[in-house]
Amino acid sequence: MALTISEAEIRQVVSQVLNKVQSAPAAKDWDSTQYAGRKLIGIYEDMNDAIAAANEGYKAVRSMTVEQREKIITEIRKLTYAEAPIMAKIGVAETGMGKVEHKRLKHILVADKTPGTEDIVSNAKTGDSGLTLIEMAPFGVVGAITPSTNPSETVICNSIGMIAAGNGVVFNPHPNAIATSNYAVDLVNRASKAAGGPEVLVCSMKKPTLESAAVMQSHPLIRLLVCTGGPGVVKAVLSSGKKAIGAGAGNPPVIVDDTADIKKAGKDIIDGCTFDNNLPCIAEKEVFAFRNIADELISVMLKNGAYKIDAAQAEQLAKIVLVEKTGKDGKTRKIVNRECVGRDADVILAKIGVNVSKDIRCIICETDFNHPFVQEELMMPILPIVRVDNIDQAIEYGVKAEHGNRHTAHMHSKNIDNLSRFAKAVETTIFVKNAPSYAGIGFGGEGHTTFTIAGPTGEGITSARSFTRQRRCVMADSFRII
Repeated sequence: MALTISEAEIRQVVSQVLNKVQSAPAAKDWDSTQYAGRKLIGIYEDMNDAIAAANEGYKAVRSMTVEQREKIITEIRKLTYAEAPIMAKIGVAETGMGKVEHKRLKHILVADKTPGTEDIVSNAKTGDSGLTLIEMAPFGVVGAITPSTNPSETVICNSIGMIAAGNGVVFNPHPNAIATSNYAVDLVNRASKAAGGPEVLVCSMKKPTLESAAVMQSHPLIRLLVCTGGPGVVKAVLSSGKKAIGAGAGNPPVIVDDTADIKKAGKDIIDGCTFDNNLPCIAEKEVFAFRNIADELISVMLKNGAYKIDAAQAEQLAKIVLVEKTGKDGKTRKIVNRECVGRDADVILAKIGVNVSKDIRCIICETDFNHPFVQEELMMPILPIVRVDNIDQAIEYGVKAEHGNRHTAHMHSKNIDNLSRFAKAVETTIFVKNAPSYAGIGFGGEGHTTFTIAGPTGEGITSARSFTRQRRCVMADSFRII
């Protein structure tokens, strides 16, 4: 949806925002209830209070017309577009992950391509027995858990969809991204107030915890739970006994066969893999390249900002980016080192004594299929490349590496049969052909955007209608006029 805001208005607000960015403290030193001396709206110390406030917001939005809701959403888009630079800067400062410019672009994408009230469509059925009207109604208060990888983007994207559907919302943000998430919550509330809506429409926590999440999941006023995060929190939400939408992990494979445009494929893969330092869960995580084009593909990658490490360096790096942790079951597993997630390629390479310029944006290496770089979702700009003999082996490896998450997969090919075979075999929510991964969420590709991709629960690319429930109104034996 196009923003109904003039360039002059954008320049004015951007100027104000940039002044605040320059004078604001680092996000890690920031009180999550304030920003640059301004008290943030909708932030609570107790989850019960936050839910009560969100319920009042729900009552207010429920009494609004669809047109009034859309006015709030238009204002959210306007402020998101204008304040994208500040949220991008806070996000990187607080989490240490990603790139400021890429995060700015993600906010613009959310403002431009998140569906609003136009996504809520009613249906009618008439017949000899009368008229039945089916409408998409709000759940009430939605409890949402948001990640540290796309914190403010997810808050704003979810808020637009959930408000369009007529819900109130309470967020329990990731503890490592409270400042960023709460700034976005405040933005939504400021937009609501400016558009004539309630001052508090969405709510969040000053210090979100597992305990506050548990309160949210069991509270009787919460009618729908939406979780965007890792497998642990998704599992907890799905075990709550409430209606839940779960957006879980992925490990997207890429197949490049010998019919692909190799120059385009190499650039597209690096562009997608390095966008926000590989934080998006749709990003390319491992490549299966036909043996007869692998050398050319690697050469193209090297020309597009990749740096190739050898097998010994890959083993050395694996010991740093993956660490062992013993679980409650007593079993020891390799997990991703949080200090490396979303970091720049040169920062990661420096950990093994390799010094490169900032122009290097991706670390590539050749591995076998069983290498941990292939099997684990790293969420950092490290891209393993596995040579395969044919399409059968590529599909077998790609499906296994995706681990049944059914999240996202990619392929570069001009062979329609190969593309179709992989798409059918991998069964992912998103399947991107001959483009960078971010095309799958509308960035350079068609379709709306979201940062809540619900593979486990089947909603897929969520939008406003995902946060509604069907209601049926029946007029028996009347109102059929033909």
